[in-house]
Amino acid sequence: MEILRVENLTKIYGKGETAVTALDNVSFSVKKGEFVAVIGPSGSGKSTLLHIIGGVDTPTSGKVYIDGTDIYKLNESQLAIFRRRQIGLIYQFYNLIPILNVEENMTLPILLDGRTVDKKHLNELIETLGLKGRQKHLPNQLSGGQQQRVSIGRALIYNPAIVLADEPTGNLDSKNSEEIVNLLKLYNQIYNQTLILITHDERIALQADRIISIEDGKIAKDEVIRQ
Repeated sequence: MEILRVENLTKIYGKGETAVTALDNVSFSVKKGEFVAVIGPSGSGKSTLLHIIGGVDTPTSGKVYIDGTDIYKLNESQLAIFRRRQIGLIYQFYNLIPILNVEENMTLPILLDGRTVDKKHLNELIETLGLKGRQKHLPNQLSGGQQQRVSIGRALIYNPAIVLADEPTGNLDSKNSEEIVNLLKLYNQIYNQTLILITHDERIALQADRIISIEDGKIAKDEVIRQ
C-alpha cells in the first residue's frame, strides 16, 4: 500500500539571475512500512525535500500525497493539524520546549489538539524509549541521547502515517547514534512505521530497505537494498 507519493516536486529559491533550484522535478513513492534512507552531498536538496514532504516548506510546483491526501491543497490551519497528526518530524536539534518535562514534551501534539492522551500508549512509548523514571525531568536534566529519545516519542505519539528524520544522529556520539537508529528500526519493523531518514552516515543508510541518492536537486539513484 502506497503511503507517500511525490510528483514532479520543484523548489526554486530567489528569482532571475539569483534563482537557485534546490529540487528539480523529483518524483517517487513510498510504501507503508518502508524504511527509506536519503543520502547526498551537502546542498543537494535532501533537507529541502524532507521539509516539503513534512509540510514545513512549500514547493514551487509539484504535489505531495500522504495517505491519499494532497497536502498542499489544505489551507494553513488544515495543514498544521494534518502535520501534527500524520507526520512525525525528528531533527538533529531536538527542539524540545525547555519549560516542559519529558511527558509534556512527548504529548504536546495531542495537548495542542485539546485531546485526551492515551496513557497506555504513552507508557509503552516511555518504556520502549528507555525513559521510565524520567517522565518529570526537564530537557536540561537529560543527556543528548535522552533528549533525542523524547523527540522521537513526540514524533510517534500520534501513530503518524509517516516519520521524517533529518540527520537524527548528527548531534550524538557513536553509541547514542546506534541506539537511536535501533529505536527507529524497532518501530519500523514491529509497528510497520514508515520511516524516511536523511543521513550522511553510510552505515546508517545501509540499514534501510531502500536508498535514494539526491544530487543537484535530482534523484541520481533509487536502490532497493532489501525487500
